Amino acid sequence: MARDAAARGRGSASRYRRIMNAHGIVAPPPPADGQGARGPASYFPSIERTYGQPVQHWIDLADGRLDQEPHMQVVAWLKAEHGLGHGHANAVVAFVKAARSSG
Repeated sequence: MARDAAARGRGSASRYRRIMNAHGIVAPPPPADGQGARGPASYFPSIERTYGQPVQHWIDLADGRLDQEPHMQVVAWLKAEHGLGHGHANAVVAFVKAARSSG
């Protein structure tokens, strides 16, 4: 059964879901028209297109692992278990670590 783009979290207005996880980390809102995201978040649109999940899904997975494992082990896990490329996995983990340290 097909779901509409907004239900999948891929619609432009709902691209990044604002659902708080256990550590209070939420995906950033999409950049305003004509502006590009900076830092790890610049990878998020590509991550959603490539892997078919909202970026919040990957943020939640990485956040759950970072309690027990260091950065590069979480990157390796995202690559091995979920098929993310190195740059995409690293961007997600770096975003989560930065969000944890700023909040």
